[in-house]
Amino acid sequence: MADRRLQVFHAVARLLSFTKAAEVLHMTQPAVTFQIRQLEDQFDTRLFDRTHNRVSLTEAGKIVFEYSERIFEQYSEMENAIREMTNDISGSLTIGASTTISEYMLPSLLGEFNSKNPDVRLRLRVSNTEGIVSMVENNVIDLGVVEGMVNNKNLLVEVCRQDDLVLIVPPTHALAGKTAVKLKDVLDYPFICREEGSGTREVVLDYLYALGMDKHAMNACLELGSPEAVKGAVEAGMGVSIVSSASIGKELKLGSLVAIPLDPPLTRDFSFVRQRQKFKVRAMEELLEFARSYCENLKKQK
Repeated sequence: MADRRLQVFHAVARLLSFTKAAEVLHMTQPAVTFQIRQLEDQFDTRLFDRTHNRVSLTEAGKIVFEYSERIFEQYSEMENAIREMTNDISGSLTIGASTTISEYMLPSLLGEFNSKNPDVRLRLRVSNTEGIVSMVENNVIDLGVVEGMVNNKNLLVEVCRQDDLVLIVPPTHALAGKTAVKLKDVLDYPFICREEGSGTREVVLDYLYALGMDKHAMNACLELGSPEAVKGAVEAGMGVSIVSSASIGKELKLGSLVAIPLDPPLTRDFSFVRQRQKFKVRAMEELLEFARSYCENLKKQK
């Protein structure tokens, strides 16, 4: 219902990037530029300064952005009020999840939710934890599901479940028969780690620091960009790694990997992250309630 030019302006102003706005809006960059020019022609003033490959709001742009925030908030409140009155649960939600969660937790959760709420359109964006938090901060996604700590106090963070991290080795490895292992013994072997920005990597580094170990101890690790790549490298005998216990069910059944608890144990939280909105969106509330129940059931199964 909202003016398309204002929607495009709002996305560019939020992200301060024509390229990122085009990606979020599923438009070409020239189409985004055209919409902005039309709005600038209507107001007969520039709304953005474009200098040295940087985009910033002019004084007029800041005023338009402030009003557009209020306008879109009012639109959302209106739509939600009507849906509340008609008991309609519909609309679209964009969910963002870090790699481990998107591969091993979300498929069943979102599949069950979608079967019970077919009129809610779900979109999934996948990145590492740092990327997902950034998307929530910039309103690119409605809800993030991440592993590890979220340091932005302006976001709402709600713990879903606790995740255990374990050492994985091939069945023929020297450590395979141990019932528990200390980190100092793990670092005697080639180590395979996730990329910078990964929640798993950050948790392992924090664990290393907490044990008073040299912060450079993992500098020589082989960096890989996904849990599947890490597991494949360990299976191939390239080294050992620490991963989420939620990610290795198939490999344990097949016997291609052995999981060994760490001493002391290493755990982290899987959490929902969202903006502190002034209004509630019915579809989002339904998804959160469903996800909370899903997480409770997982806790009972542990």
